[in-house]
Amino acid sequence: MAEEAEVRAQAETVRRLKQDKADPDEIAKEVAKLLEMKAQLGADEGKHKFVLKTPKGTRDFGPKEMAIRERAFKAIISCFKRHGAEVIDTPVFELKETLTGKYGEDSKLIYDLKDQGGELLSLRYDLTVPFARYLAMNKITNIKRYHIAKVYRRDNPAMTRGRYREFYQCDFDIAGQFDPMIPDAECLKIVHEILSDLQLGDFVIKVNDRRILDGMFAVCGVPDSKFRTICSSVDKLDKVPWEEVRNEMVGEKGLSPEAADRIGEYVQLHGGLDLIEQLLQDPKLSQNKLAKEGLGDMKLLFEYLTLFGITGKISFDLSLARGLDYYTGVIFEAVLLQQDNEHVEEPVSVGSVAGGGRYDGLVGMFDPKGRKVPCVGVSIGIERIFSILEQRLEASEEKIRTTETQVLVASAQKKLLEERLKLISELWDAGIKAEILYKKNPKLLNQLQYCEETGIPLVAIVGEQELKDGVVKLRIVATREEVSIRRENLVEEIRIRTSQC
Repeated sequence: MAEEAEVRAQAETVRRLKQDKADPDEIAKEVAKLLEMKAQLGADEGKHKFVLKTPKGTRDFGPKEMAIRERAFKAIISCFKRHGAEVIDTPVFELKETLTGKYGEDSKLIYDLKDQGGELLSLRYDLTVPFARYLAMNKITNIKRYHIAKVYRRDNPAMTRGRYREFYQCDFDIAGQFDPMIPDAECLKIVHEILSDLQLGDFVIKVNDRRILDGMFAVCGVPDSKFRTICSSVDKLDKVPWEEVRNEMVGEKGLSPEAADRIGEYVQLHGGLDLIEQLLQDPKLSQNKLAKEGLGDMKLLFEYLTLFGITGKISFDLSLARGLDYYTGVIFEAVLLQQDNEHVEEPVSVGSVAGGGRYDGLVGMFDPKGRKVPCVGVSIGIERIFSILEQRLEASEEKIRTTETQVLVASAQKKLLEERLKLISELWDAGIKAEILYKKNPKLLNQLQYCEETGIPLVAIVGEQELKDGVVKLRIVATREEVSIRRENLVEEIRIRTSQC
């Protein structure tokens, strides 16, 4: 292009003037000219080459997707509130030092921000570490809270499976000194309630305990210094076979083959109370203090889960590790087993849809005096749940309403805009969700078709005769039935009819 050639020629002129140590004013003048030419070239290029896309690992959500999301959020928030949780919010970015060293090998996925004002900042990776910082900063020792917000991970996205770089987390946590396993059991009950309510298909909630894992590593001959990194390897067992995990432990992480084989004997076990009893009698594990503590609490947890009536969906699974560094006790993860849906030919594979555990030491890492606040919490993997709901609704071709409008105010004749505006104002003031078409004289057929397309259930029609008689004609869109309602009774009639929808 001629313009690019001119820019290159001007750049050469500037380079030559600098090389010849020409007059500074002349150099400045030519540099300014070069910058202007580059800006113009950039502007021209922008007109032709500007790429309209969202950043990698992110997406836009239109009205249809947001309607599906709102349904799911409503079910989750309703459950959190039913269990007595308060709501909090924290900043989307934290001091970098707040997040550093809390996530083990996943720390490399933290988004660091450029220093803009004397502080090194990072986008939050999850909602748990900010919650712990919030507790320590405000000296809170007892709270049951939920927090729904976006978090950020510099991950390799797999967006068809609900894996993004920017995504929502829905967290429920209980902080405070309580008798063992009662809050933990409630967290598992919450996961069970939410997954049952959302009707995502069959699921299992795997549970384990970090103390059992650490005890198991110790009796299998894993050096203390390798506990966390071996834990991270075991955490991959839900995605890759044991042989691959074993090769990583031995080949990449330097564990002895004998220790890896001993771990293999344990991590392939899963069951219920019977397995807990069996491991309590295990000659090696029963001699390890940490493992014995963990198994004792696991037995207690299963007793409470039996009282809640949910043990049919719970599996004590020794392969569950959850790679985050801050877990100290019980850990759990909910996994969808398969999608039984006649509309979907292929099962929707999305992996884990909820996870959490106990993290008794995290608050103490922030507290100046090291005061500990025991915590247990669960995070619902809402993006993966959305992926399933979206695919399911797409396959079923169910029509999704994207507004909550209860009534369209319409007119049957011309020159009734003022009357429509007066009536809709009355309805808005009474808290009714109402719309009108933004035309002075819309055709009645167009107004009725708009209701059909958007799912608005009622039409309030004003006409010259209705105005004389002090009534409004109320049309039920689904049945096309029309009834005359006294103007003063209209609000109540709309409420009654829409409460039945």
